[in-house]
This record gives sequence, C-alpha cells and structure tokens, in this order.
Amino acid sequence: MSNQVFQWTWLVLFYGWTASEIGIGIVTRTRGSKGNVRDRGSLPLLWIVIFSTITYGMSYRLGPNLPGPGIFYRWASLLILAAGLVFRWTAILTLGKSFSSNVAIRSTQTVLKTGLYRWMRHPSYSGLLLCIFAAALHTHNCISLLVIMLPSTAALLYRIHVEEIALRDHFGPEYVDYSRQTKRLVPGLY
Repeated sequence: MSNQVFQWTWLVLFYGWTASEIGIGIVTRTRGSKGNVRDRGSLPLLWIVIFSTITYGMSYRLGPNLPGPGIFYRWASLLILAAGLVFRWTAILTLGKSFSSNVAIRSTQTVLKTGLYRWMRHPSYSGLLLCIFAAALHTHNCISLLVIMLPSTAALLYRIHVEEIALRDHFGPEYVDYSRQTKRLVPGLY
C-alpha cells in the first residue's frame, strides 16, 4: 500500500470513528422518560477528556519518539483502529435497543450474556479503548501516547464504575453473578 493510500485509509477510518461516536451520542441517548438515567456526568466527562487529549496529543509531539521505525507504528495503529471499530460496533449492535450512550437502563432490558458479552461485560468500551490507543500509537511519540492514554483510560474506568453501580442496582444478584463469571474489558485479565 502506498503512503498516500495508507494516509487516506487512516483518515477515513479515524474521521469515520469520530463521526460514528457523534452519531452514537445523538441517536442512542436515553431520555428520562424512556429509562432510568444514572449517568452521573460520565458521558460529558468522557467526551471532553477523549476529544481534548487526542486533539492535544496528536497536535503537539513533545519528547522522544517511540523506539523503532515510524512505519511500524502507522501500520499497527491502522490495524488496531480497524479492530477497535469492529469490536465496538459488534458490541453496540449486539445490545441493539438496550445500548445507550448515557448510562440508562430500560425496564425491558435484561443482562446480555451472548456474543462478546459472554467473555466481558463492556466490550464496546474495549473497542473504544482500542480506537483511543490507535490514535495514541499513530503519533509515534512517547509523551503524546501518555497524554492521550492516561486521562482517557481514567475517564473510561470512571464511566465503567458508574455503569456497574447502575447495573448492580437494577439487576441485583443476576448481575453480581455475571460479574463473577466475566471480566470488564479484557477476557481473563481485567
């Protein structure tokens, strides 16, 4: 693949991901009349942190580059971004109408234990974290990688904490049992 084709592929996937996140936020947001909204401000926090750290981290490359040739990181970032998008969208489509961009639970909702949810409780966040990591890796810079990953991961972990409280409160022992059988983001690890 030529450098120009690579750049266009990266830009299409990156801006496609950005547009899809905006679309998800608009289309899937649950209003109080349609479900029990328990977001605790985690959605705006997540958006602000991810947008600002990626914008800053990709704009200003301070400090040393990551070891090795830049082409390796460009290819790795492209593959990781594609995998993250597939993972995130598979998780969202599996949840269907139960998916909400804000933390909200509908009365008809059940604990889903099929597909990716068989192995982890938050596969859409795993996909999101892969996309964020791809953007960080694309910079090929140590400081940019940290600037993007550390605050974004912290905001995402807060979001998961808020969501798990809401799910435990709503589903009770069923969700507690499900939590014992699955990991949050990475099967077998975390």
